[in-house]
This record gives sequence, C-alpha cells and structure tokens, in this order.
Amino acid sequence: MRIFLISIGIVSTVLGLIGVVLPLLPTTPFVLLAAICFARSSDRFHDWLISTKVYKAYVLEFQKNRGFTLRQKFKMLLSLYIVVGFSFWMIDHPYIRIGLVIMVILQTVVLFTLIRTIPDKG
Repeated sequence: MRIFLISIGIVSTVLGLIGVVLPLLPTTPFVLLAAICFARSSDRFHDWLISTKVYKAYVLEFQKNRGFTLRQKFKMLLSLYIVVGFSFWMIDHPYIRIGLVIMVILQTVVLFTLIRTIPDKG
C-alpha cells in the first residue's frame, strides 16, 4: 500500500506542477492529493512537498482558510481566460472551441459557487 500511495503522490505532484504553467489543468486538487498520499506513506516526501513554493502558493492558504479571496479568484480566472482565449484563437475546430467555452464556464461557475470567497486581509 505504501508504494501505491507514493506512486499516486508522485503522479499527482507532477500533474500539479504541470498545472502551474497550464491553467487548463488544476493545480490545487493534485497537490492536495499528493500531500494526503505522502502524509500516509512517506515522511520524507511529505516534508519535501509542503516545503515547495507550489504547495505554499496554491494549497497552504486554501487549506488554512478553506477558500480564496476575490482577488485570488480573479487572478486565477484571468490566467485561465488568457490561455483559453489564445487556444480558442489558434484552433479552428468548432467542437474544440465549444469544449473550451464549456470548460471555462464550468470552471468559473465552480470557482464562484463551490469555493468560498474569504475576505481580503490586506
């Protein structure tokens, strides 16, 4: 079971890191999954993961506050809209464009309905 959890943790970490530069892939859920897997299987991997900038930037605040500030939500959406907009402009296939629009709508709805908006501390 330990090897299975470490394997899932490594795959989740890689997907989370890819999600940092590819806004179509969510970062936070993958890094959370990796943290859970590593916490139950390897102290060394868990300690490494929670010390990374990716964990601190995407997971720690969310884990601590159970939500994002309105400013953080808009920053996430801005990067998403830019990348998807570029993809929409570059790809001339109607079904892919429809898929991109549906994905953006779903991500926006989830961010504003399922993820709590916390007050800005600054």
